[in-house]
Amino acid sequence: MNDEHAARIAEIRAGRAVSTAELDELWLGLPAVRPEEILGAWKGSAFSTGHPVEAMLATARWHGKRFDSLSDVHPLICRDDQGALFSNQELGGGGGASLWTVEFRGEPTATMVYDARPILDHFKRIDDATLLGVMNGKGVLDDKGRHFYFVLELERD
Repeated sequence: MNDEHAARIAEIRAGRAVSTAELDELWLGLPAVRPEEILGAWKGSAFSTGHPVEAMLATARWHGKRFDSLSDVHPLICRDDQGALFSNQELGGGGGASLWTVEFRGEPTATMVYDARPILDHFKRIDDATLLGVMNGKGVLDDKGRHFYFVLELERD
């Protein structure tokens, strides 16, 4: 990633408004990542682009994702009414997920494949502890044809 990309991502994460088109452009400038490089617990946050998934995740009190192994993935870690974390399998369509290398926009990168839904979350590296994610799959694009983008930050013990 070049310095310009780093500065733009820092501004966006600090609250600057962003369009999906700008996130599409930034995606192209980031390096791909391998599935085994992203194992662990990650705190998630959505970019404010107006995509309907933003509201769904806010209602569910989405916290992030947990990649325990390549075949044991919890795509929707949420908070319950008491604030405790849990794997929201109901929202995830009744299942978990797994990690694969999948080509997206002509480039192979780490991808979370949902077990029970035709949905893929592709990842690229922002820095050693931060990933840019883009949701893809059947029924994911909004009415303007836009993908849902999010960021994951590695949770340190």
